[in-house]
Amino acid sequence: MKRCPACGVEYPNEQTYCSADGAALDPAQEAAGTPGPSAPPVGPARRVPIFVWVLVGVAIVLCSWILVLIAVPTSRSMGKRASEASAIHSIRTIQQAELMYESTFPVNGFACSLTALGGDPSAGAPSPAAAQLLPGDLTSGYKSGYNFTISCKDKVTTNGADRYTGYTVTAVPQTVGKTGDRGFRGDQFGDIKFDPAGGTDCTQPLR
Repeated sequence: MKRCPACGVEYPNEQTYCSADGAALDPAQEAAGTPGPSAPPVGPARRVPIFVWVLVGVAIVLCSWILVLIAVPTSRSMGKRASEASAIHSIRTIQQAELMYESTFPVNGFACSLTALGGDPSAGAPSPAAAQLLPGDLTSGYKSGYNFTISCKDKVTTNGADRYTGYTVTAVPQTVGKTGDRGFRGDQFGDIKFDPAGGTDCTQPLR
């Protein structure tokens, strides 16, 4: 069957013109149900060469390593800055505890050790040997990658008793370059200075 392209009327295949309007029946305009030309055969799918997949895999691995190389130094740097900030905060906490110690035990002056500033409140009343002014994590002498030490100076001896009028507290990295880059030192005046080499030669003011 053929179909008229103008009016859509169907005619037998042997008829060449439309009876209604005389339009030529195009053989390509076959009626519905008339089988048309078959589609060209589809060839086999092209396979991606194996070396392409190898290149893709190598590129992914290289990109991953580059990201790791960028991220690791950044993470270490951030960790050291956090440890240094914690050390500075701890020195200020110790300085505040020393002021309270001197006020509470004026005969002794300043405390000469972290254990004297610490102590367990459940063990009894505060004393010059355990004033209970410092949390346990600082009393141990280590916190957040830094080691802390107190030393006394400028003592006055009255009736055989020593009263210390000055002290220094130092904080140095447990591993220089890894847990921190700078060393810090504070005193009874509230000043904090640092050593860029990570030691106790702290001469540069902290700003």
